Amino acid sequence: MEHNYPLITTLAAGFGIALVLGFIAERIKIPALVGYLVAGIIIGPATPGFVADVQMAAQLSEIGVMLLMFGVGLHFSLSDLMAVKRIAIPGAVVQMGLATVLGMGLASWWGWSLGAGLVFGLSLSCASTVVLLKGLESRGVLDSMNGRIAVGWLVVEDLATVLVLVLLPPLAGVLGGPVAASAGDARPLWMTIGQTLLQVSAFIALMLVFGRRALPWLLWQVAKTGSRELFTLSVVACAIGIAFGAAELFSVSFALGAFFAGMVMRESQFSHRAAQESLPLRDAFSVLFFVSVGMLFDPQIIFDEPARVLGVVAIIIAGKSIAALGLVLAFRYPLNTALTVAASLAQIGEFSFILAGLGLALGLLPKEGMSLVLAGALISIALNPFLFAAVEPVRRWILQRSDLARRLEQRDDPYAELPMSTERKYLEGQVVLVGYGRVGLRIARALDARGIPYVVAEQNRELVEDLRKKGVAAVSGNAAEPAVLIQAHIADAAMLVVATPDPLNVRQMVETARTLNPDIEIVLRTHSEDESQMLRMDGVGTVFYGEEELAKGMTLHVLERFTPGVDNSAGQHA
Repeated sequence: MEHNYPLITTLAAGFGIALVLGFIAERIKIPALVGYLVAGIIIGPATPGFVADVQMAAQLSEIGVMLLMFGVGLHFSLSDLMAVKRIAIPGAVVQMGLATVLGMGLASWWGWSLGAGLVFGLSLSCASTVVLLKGLESRGVLDSMNGRIAVGWLVVEDLATVLVLVLLPPLAGVLGGPVAASAGDARPLWMTIGQTLLQVSAFIALMLVFGRRALPWLLWQVAKTGSRELFTLSVVACAIGIAFGAAELFSVSFALGAFFAGMVMRESQFSHRAAQESLPLRDAFSVLFFVSVGMLFDPQIIFDEPARVLGVVAIIIAGKSIAALGLVLAFRYPLNTALTVAASLAQIGEFSFILAGLGLALGLLPKEGMSLVLAGALISIALNPFLFAAVEPVRRWILQRSDLARRLEQRDDPYAELPMSTERKYLEGQVVLVGYGRVGLRIARALDARGIPYVVAEQNRELVEDLRKKGVAAVSGNAAEPAVLIQAHIADAAMLVVATPDPLNVRQMVETARTLNPDIEIVLRTHSEDESQMLRMDGVGTVFYGEEELAKGMTLHVLERFTPGVDNSAGQHA
């Protein structure tokens, strides 16, 4: 039967084994993605027993790539990237460059060609979005400054990798890949690259000019029908249809076409619904993508070439981490931020597989290279949760034993304290506002409207610099550290408002504030109902839980409309 129904047998075996191994992986506290890759190895040609249809799996994985990149585009926020651009852009570019050079050096030592080394190094330089987000969420730091820097850094890596995917095919001949003997291939290199960039530019222009109007309009028309399945179908059809059309009409990769489809669809007011409706299908085909990648892996390489596997893992975990650590410290960020970013990037994933697969298809990367990339991914992803867990213990250990680390942690920051010219109203009886995100910004605007003085304590030094230029009193640093609250003059403040949901640090902020100012009023924000209850039981201050406050506000509005003795007809027709 398996020969008559290759699609069904491939799907049944892929999903079934991936489910079992993904469940086991999660139970032993490693990402389920490792289980999916191992499932692919089990049903692949390199292991005995059932062998799924490799060509069928490859096509299914292409759909997985489209939907993965579509999801990346849907969540891509230029504003989030701009908030950390001064560290994320140069940091990601330099770190990718260093990792690529290390990979090329290792490949050269093995006797590989320049093209093979370049593809191999690039494959080791880009981290996995899926693994990064999962690691940050599990630690509760996704919305923190450290999390935003790590995500912004990875967005730059993703964009750089998309550019590589565009340029690699026309450069394949120069890099040592087989060149087809056709008249078109005899053109000068600059003409080939120019045509490629022209086609990509035409596609991007079409999407930005026409697509950003047409796609939101299409979603609006479908949404008006009230049919959920039609809405889901329209989202999936746009993602796959645009990716396919981009490849056929503009010679653009499926990945780039799907990415821009998601990015343009983000302009629609239904972008969140589009992301939610397409998530199950995206997750399912993402699993098939990782399974199909695992089918390409030959486990024998771990036994045949253990030294090469260790070299690859060393570049991914040690080389990339050390480079990221040094770069973040060079930008004068705290040791905790540097360690968090380093742990975030100490793995490789989906983009590495896409790059390595393209290199394999172009004849640049040997099959052994693909297996080494997969081995490095499996090991680094499995170890990544332990690296995240080690961030704080390692930070404490380093600070206890290194004078240099303590000096770096305590070094002067031009925005770490208020200027000498700061007016007295910001030094006594003021509000200390921790966090200047969406919630903090609204609180600040309300305080400005009432003429209430406040001092902002914010980890994003770029944001503090912008606030200073606008005349806002602000200090840079993590408010969980006593020095930051001291510089915000918490000892003489009237109120501490914590507008960032940071359960790991909020208690330290409260303890510092109470120690320096026992009578201060404290207002806290939390996203967790359990956390809000614990904070209220501890009597730390006034706690606002998002969903609870939203329910109160809506309930109050409804009750006001139906208060006895009030004419409700006007409200009903308003």
